[in-house]
Amino acid sequence: MRVLGIETSCDETAASVVADGQLVLSNVVSSQVALHRQYGGVVPELASRAHLDAVIPIVDLALERAGLGLRDIDVVAVTRGPGLIGALMVGVQVGKGLAIALDRPLVGVNHIAAHLYAAQLTEAPAAASPTPDALPVAYPHIALAVSGGHTALYRVDSPLAFRELGSTLDDAAGEAFDKVALMLGLGYPGGRVIDDLARGGRTDAVALPRAWLGKRKFDFSFSGLKTAVRTHVKAHGVPEGDALRDLLASFQEAVADVLVEKAMLAAKEQRLHRIVVAGGVGANSRLRALLTQRCVERRVEAVLTPLRYCTDNAAMVAGLGYHLAQAGDVVSPFTLDPDAGLSRSGAPA
Repeated sequence: MRVLGIETSCDETAASVVADGQLVLSNVVSSQVALHRQYGGVVPELASRAHLDAVIPIVDLALERAGLGLRDIDVVAVTRGPGLIGALMVGVQVGKGLAIALDRPLVGVNHIAAHLYAAQLTEAPAAASPTPDALPVAYPHIALAVSGGHTALYRVDSPLAFRELGSTLDDAAGEAFDKVALMLGLGYPGGRVIDDLARGGRTDAVALPRAWLGKRKFDFSFSGLKTAVRTHVKAHGVPEGDALRDLLASFQEAVADVLVEKAMLAAKEQRLHRIVVAGGVGANSRLRALLTQRCVERRVEAVLTPLRYCTDNAAMVAGLGYHLAQAGDVVSPFTLDPDAGLSRSGAPA
């Protein structure tokens, strides 16, 4: 089964063709970073307009790279939420139009669930059918979904069954990266530039807080950490050279430390021995290294989603769309609507 995936939840316009839920035949992403950089963040109306311009050419390019025509597509899968309502509307309307024109099944995909599935994708032909028991990453497992808009821990029992254990109470981790980068004059987006500049810095150079939250042990809070960085800058000025690297390395360590420790705690409490990291901040080199290190120490398997599938993409949408279609979770193209606040809790696990 060949599924065309469309993703427009925020500021990437993406399309992909995935066979049988696993084999990626094409994966095309058009980023809007240059458009939004001057504003220090995503401007929803501008994002929607950019999606309108890009989505049809991106779909065409995804089909071309897959070596397929529209009539070769068996299912259309589109992100319906959560995300920016105007941006989501563009992708949903295109998906609905294609499903009607081709007389193909349409599935609406939860963006967060798609991130949780992304580690199952491959460019090599699958050795077995993509049933939950045959997928590369076995179920059940703990998943840490961490990005600019979402930071949460999940117990994942199958592609379609996951349960939120905790989430951020304020800033998502990626949002904290962006805001710290802006206060230091490093531009937008902040994740990659902080990751690069922090290399070689001392992770213990600046004492920064970790929010463990007591009884809310699986929730996250990064607003206090962000404020601590601002307080440090007010007291010492905007650092340069080694001092800048040290501050960024200390900040990055504080974020990664909390993310990893809470994921390890969730795995222990749920009696699971596998942790998957996904989402845009899942590409952060220190987070990946620290998770790998602590998983080795505690005999837990660390699964790092490939970098190309960490950030928003449509391959994860098409991959999960296969399982939705197989389960009969097909919707009418005349009734599917985008849902900016779509629940992140998933199906009962």
